[in-house]
Amino acid sequence: MSSPTDVEAIFKEAETSMKKAVDYFKNEIAGFRTGRASSKLVEDIKVDYYGSKMPLKQIASITIPEHNQIVIQPWDQNAVSEIEKAIREYLNLNPTVQGNIIRVVLPPLTEERRKELVRLLHKLAEEARVAIRNVRREAKDKIEDLEGVGEDEIRRLLDRLQKLTDKYIEAVNQLCEAKEKEILSL
Repeated sequence: MSSPTDVEAIFKEAETSMKKAVDYFKNEIAGFRTGRASSKLVEDIKVDYYGSKMPLKQIASITIPEHNQIVIQPWDQNAVSEIEKAIREYLNLNPTVQGNIIRVVLPPLTEERRKELVRLLHKLAEEARVAIRNVRREAKDKIEDLEGVGEDEIRRLLDRLQKLTDKYIEAVNQLCEAKEKEILSL
């Protein structure tokens, strides 16, 4: 006879894994260059800082004064040229340097680039949905392998698992829709 704690452990593990899939998707699409400035676009760029690669957010403050502009203010004046070089390299953009301040102006997206971003968005969303369904399949197998549990109880647990799966797939769908709207509305 399987204990209720076994069942809850299966659900807890499944929910944790599904949440990780949604979080991963959210982080992947956060860095999309949509023409709208976001600190996410530059904060993790690795900058050569005194011989080691440091994320930009650890060596400078990042602000968004306008919807298409990012302003970076290094805490160390000596890092300005390395930050400028990293931005050129990683984002293929030309930042302008004014003393200790680096400005990055994002050009508007072309229609072709928007469509490309939407295709990539849908591909990443589908990967997230597949990951969630794989978690469901693993949990379903564990539920069906439980000892001493009746058919009705298994059916009830599988329904509960499906509701959990639907919740996380809907979260992916909503994130995807919102990002698509953002890409197409600029």
